[in-house]
Amino acid sequence: MIDEALVWDRFAALLPDPDGDEVRVCWAVGEQEAGLDYLVDALLRHRVRIGEDTRAEIAVVAEGWGVREAVTRRLVECPGDGLPAELELVEGADTVVGVGDPALDGFLLIPWIRSTGSGRLLVRAHVEEPWGDLSLIPEYYGVLASGQGPVLRLFESFSAREALEELRRLP
Repeated sequence: MIDEALVWDRFAALLPDPDGDEVRVCWAVGEQEAGLDYLVDALLRHRVRIGEDTRAEIAVVAEGWGVREAVTRRLVECPGDGLPAELELVEGADTVVGVGDPALDGFLLIPWIRSTGSGRLLVRAHVEEPWGDLSLIPEYYGVLASGQGPVLRLFESFSAREALEELRRLP
């Protein structure tokens, strides 16, 4: 079980005070969406170098709070620390993978986070809306053996954190 307060405290510790304190206050008063927005803005403003693992984790937390789309463009602009990482954010709505798995027929699979060690890929499975856009919330998260599949495990739409933990597990 992940202690969300510890995760937020770790994110806040990336920032100089009083910005770090502001992120902690957002968590404490239940303004997580605003806190994530503030976190990413402050990371950019201070040009804080973040590791790719941290970048991926922030993206997953933002997904859980419904603000992934609002913060991801700025999140990828944050400078990296250049150190080896376990994860790589491969966000890109124009890339769709096909795995030929019956469980995911009819869904558009969007690559999201790759395990640099194993090559496994965490994808978001979206419905294509009648007007051509993707559904706002994925129907599933899938961990694939590679960019081409097969699907190793599926997670429900509220389980982004669990899907990330599965991606991190050694195969």
